[in-house]
Amino acid sequence: MILVGRYLSPFTRRAAIVLKTLNIGFEVKHLTATPENAELVTINPLARVPALILDDGEVLIDSAAIIDYLLEVGDPDNTLLAAGGGDRRTVMRLVGVAQGTIEKTVGVVYEQIKRPGGSHHQPWLDQLRVQASAGFDYLEKAATGRVWLHGNGLTLADVNAVAAYDFAGYLPFCEDLVAGSKYPALAELSARCNALQAFSETAWSG
Repeated sequence: MILVGRYLSPFTRRAAIVLKTLNIGFEVKHLTATPENAELVTINPLARVPALILDDGEVLIDSAAIIDYLLEVGDPDNTLLAAGGGDRRTVMRLVGVAQGTIEKTVGVVYEQIKRPGGSHHQPWLDQLRVQASAGFDYLEKAATGRVWLHGNGLTLADVNAVAAYDFAGYLPFCEDLVAGSKYPALAELSARCNALQAFSETAWSG
């Protein structure tokens, strides 16, 4: 398998963490997500990452779809996501909040780096920050007093929450969202997860 994308992307990283956690072998093709990247466009016409190229040449796009496939083929015991019931719904609710937080945080970054200097729309940027902060607030509350976000071990909720938290701390455009001791429980969860090989090997190093 070939995972297409850079670990700076929290969407690429979360897929890579699942691959490594499930011990599924893969290579990485580091491609930048721009429409001008002809090689990426031949893989995904939307020029988005990640994409996963299977051994038979089939291409999966969108990290949620990629993770769904990985869980199907690589997690028969449903360790990262319960097969059904309340445990599954709880994890998926946390995943949904974390994914939304990632999307809003990415929006904060793009609003500042994709527009010409000084031309960003401040009310929209403020709204994105409010939404991202609300997501982190929710995840912080869920993490407080717990080792893992749900249950007694690592789940997809932890993968997504740490991908969101770490990404916000990578870039100067959004690091203020999680700066200082604002989210101590998430900081502890991040440290705990990043001690695991699947997380440490996918951490963005610049």
